[in-house]
Amino acid sequence: MARILLVEDDPDVRPLLEHILLRNDFQVTTIESVAGAISLLSSQPYDLVVTDVNLPDGSGLRVADRAAATGVKALVITGQGLSLAPGSLAGYDYLLKPLRVDVLLAAIARCLASAEAAQVVRFPKAE
Repeated sequence: MARILLVEDDPDVRPLLEHILLRNDFQVTTIESVAGAISLLSSQPYDLVVTDVNLPDGSGLRVADRAAATGVKALVITGQGLSLAPGSLAGYDYLLKPLRVDVLLAAIARCLASAEAAQVVRFPKAE
């Protein structure tokens, strides 16, 4: 069962996303802030971080960057995609709100699959 850290401050969106993830057999921890997410990333193992961009104490992109630095994949979600600087999301796996459940789950599956592939140790072929 994959462990997901969900970073979302919207009190209407967070429980909905949490419900979707739990119903699809993910283990979910929720938090509403950059500081809280970074603290959790330092103290608990996760397979994926799903983070909103606009959070009360800063940018969720900091959370995504911290996740990547610790070897954890991140999926960025935002409803502010058109107001962000052009190209600012180019280095991230991201989805724009409003989210469709099937698209969200497909993106999560893709992120988790790429994270697993990155952990595979490949031995050189014998010559």
